[in-house]
Formats: sequence, structure tokens, C-alpha cells
Amino acid sequence: MNRTALYPGTFDPLTNGHIDIIGRAVKLVDHLVIGVAVNEGKKPLFSLDERVEMVRKEVAHFGDGAQIEVRPFDGLLMHFAEEIGAQSIVRGLRAVSDFEYEFQMVAMNQQLNDDIETVFLMADPRHQAIASRLVKEIAKLGGDVSAFVTPSIERLLKERLA
Repeated sequence: MNRTALYPGTFDPLTNGHIDIIGRAVKLVDHLVIGVAVNEGKKPLFSLDERVEMVRKEVAHFGDGAQIEVRPFDGLLMHFAEEIGAQSIVRGLRAVSDFEYEFQMVAMNQQLNDDIETVFLMADPRHQAIASRLVKEIAKLGGDVSAFVTPSIERLLKERLA
């Protein structure tokens, strides 16, 4: 059986925390789809196409293990999960505050399709404070984000905010 999981997010920008979760998720499945959400409500700094390309470049080095596919999506997460044949949704948890939100999402998603399981991976302690929103804020204010993102994403942030 081909085990397919979906790791959804806005990835604006992709952080070292996201990359950590991806690196651990590929050990658990045969096929990992990284779903890059449109999510205009978050007013992304990078366009959908830019975020998809950013994720593709940063996960290219995960050659061993699961097949990785990066796809944009718009609409209901569970519809996209069904479309790609996912048996599970991967979510990263950083802190207790994440759990409350994620707990609500799991309950709602189970009402929509209880055949798709949600799997939580705890963030590596080195990445627990990283949030894309905070990375963008630090970068906008001229701070050093090198501990939170890869060098290529740091460069993209600097170019975009110049």
C-alpha cells in the first residue's frame, strides 16, 4: 500500500521548522505532498508561485525515502487531501498554544472525513519559537533571520523587503 501524507501550510516563507517537519515526515510515508495554500487572508509576502518554487528548491535535497511533491491548493483542506489520496495530514506542533488550534481543526476535519488521520510531529526544540509571521517581522525590521531560514530564503526575504 502506498502511504500518502499531506503537509499543508502557507509557507510564507518556508522556515527551518518547516524543513525539520518535512525531513521527519518523509521517514513515515511513501509519498509526501506539500500543499502550499493560497490563504489570501494572511496577506502573504510572496506570491503563491514564488512560495511553491521556494518549497520545491528547499526540499530537493530530500532524495532518499519518500517521493515529495509540492502542489498549490485553494479551498478546503480535506477536499485537497481527498483529491490527492492522502491517508494522513501532517501537522507540526511548536507549543501548547498550537495544540488548542490544531485540536479544533482535527475535530472539524474528522467530521468531514474520518478516514484521514492527522499526525502531529513536535518541532525540534531548536525550532520551537520559529513562526513565519515572526521571521517576516524580524526581517522587515532589519534583524538577522539566518537562524530561522536557509541562506537562499534569507536572500529572498532581503530582496523582497529592500
